[in-house]
Amino acid sequence: MKLPIMSTQRTKKGEQNLPVQFQEEYRPDLIARAVRAVQSHTRQSYGASAAAGLRHSHNVSKRRRNYRTSYGKGISRVARKIHTRRGTQMGWVGTFSPQTVGGRRAHPPKAATIRVQEINQKEKRKAIRSAIAATINKTVVIQRGHRLPLDYPFVIAAEFETVDKTKDVEKALVTLGFTAELARSSQVKVRAGKGKRRGRKYQGKKGLLVVVSKACPLQQAASNIPGVDVVAVNALNADILAPGTMPGRITLWTEQAIEELSTHKLFM
Repeated sequence: MKLPIMSTQRTKKGEQNLPVQFQEEYRPDLIARAVRAVQSHTRQSYGASAAAGLRHSHNVSKRRRNYRTSYGKGISRVARKIHTRRGTQMGWVGTFSPQTVGGRRAHPPKAATIRVQEINQKEKRKAIRSAIAATINKTVVIQRGHRLPLDYPFVIAAEFETVDKTKDVEKALVTLGFTAELARSSQVKVRAGKGKRRGRKYQGKKGLLVVVSKACPLQQAASNIPGVDVVAVNALNADILAPGTMPGRITLWTEQAIEELSTHKLFM
C-alpha cells in the first residue's frame, strides 16, 4: 500500500510504501484490552487504614446483672462507645461492629489490592499494529468524530520535524487542511461531577497525533496546541493511538517515522 507524501505547503512530493504494520486486521476488542492495561499502570493505590474504626474504647456487657449492660434498654447488644453517663444511664452509640450505625466498614478498599491488568506481549503488539492500521482507515477515523481533509490519509514530509515555532506548526496544519479538526479539539467543557473540585475542572478533546522518528523541535513547538500530540514512533502505545479505547485517531506520519517503523520492525 502506498500513500502520497505532502510537503508543509500541501504539494505532492512523491509516494511512500507502507510497512506491514499498516496491514494488520482491525481488532477493536484487542485494542480496548491493551488500552485498559496501559491505563491500569497509572492508577494510584488507595485504601483505608488497617486501624480505621478500631481506635476507640467500646464495651457492652452480655451478662444480665453486670454494670454497663444493655438488658432492659430496648436496644441490641452490640459493642458501643459511651459518650455520657449518669448513674446506670448511658449515652452511647454503636461502634466497632460493621453492621451498626456508626460502626466501621465491613470491607473497606485495601491498599495492597493489585489493580494492574496484564496483557500478553504478542497480544499487545498485535493491538498496537491494529491501532496503527486504524489510523489510515478513513471510515474508522470519521466514526471516531474527527474532521478530515479531503485527501486524508497522507504522509508528511520529513522537513516537518524541524519546525520549531508554534505559529509555524499551526500555519502548516491549516495549509494541510486540518482547520476544522483544530477547531474541534480546541473546544473545552466543564467536567461533570466531583472532579471539578479536584484540579481537573475542564475537559478537552483528543485531536491530531503527529508521529515522528525521534526527539525533535516539533515536540516542543506543538506542545501548546490544544489536542495535538507529537510522539516518537518507538514510544507509541495503544493508549496514544486509541484514546479512551476508541481506535482511529487522526494521525500524521512523517517519512522518517515510517522508515523507522520499517527498518527496526517495531511492534512485530
